[in-house]
Amino acid sequence: MSTEAARMIGAAAAVFALFGVGLSMGNLFSTWMSSVARNPEAEDKIRFAGILGFALTESIALFALLVALLILFKN
Repeated sequence: MSTEAARMIGAAAAVFALFGVGLSMGNLFSTWMSSVARNPEAEDKIRFAGILGFALTESIALFALLVALLILFKN
């Protein structure tokens, strides 16, 4: 196996984490919208938790993308 092929496989494995990030963000926002629709008065109370969950989940996606780019473009 060539070095270039190993790099591509490694980058694909690193980006595989984005699948889980997409699923968890969809779950987060669907649950958030469902809870606000059921109890509109609680929107202010759950906004912080929703935004925090979004930020933490998005940071995992950025780290996975950074690792994939480092694997691909390392000299």
